[in-house]
Amino acid sequence: QVQLVESGGGLVQAGGSLRLACAASGRSFSDYAMGWFRQAPGKEREFVAAIDRSGISTDYADSVKGRFTVSRDNAKNTLYLQMNSLKPEDTAVYFCARAYVGTTRVGRQWYNYWGQGTQVTVSS
Repeated sequence: QVQLVESGGGLVQAGGSLRLACAASGRSFSDYAMGWFRQAPGKEREFVAAIDRSGISTDYADSVKGRFTVSRDNAKNTLYLQMNSLKPEDTAVYFCARAYVGTTRVGRQWYNYWGQGTQVTVSS
């Protein structure tokens, strides 16, 4: 059974930074791509970033390119999202997810395990 637990969310002022972490239980963390998604109130869950199984290849939503960095530590079974230059429109619940393939994927249909989410609130 795979469990994903996010941490690191909170309240930050615009222009500030946060680092989210996602701890994964279960085996074979390094066999699968991982992703971050977010959902703001009244909106659909949207793709934020993804990283392949090796940690070499990454993909980002246009809205976060140049500000967010996704990384992973396969030895620690942990996924990260470094968020800099935060904007009020980044306010959302952030979810980590595990894909069922090893290469980066944008669509939600490629992910079969999800965490419970962590709230990120950016004040103006």
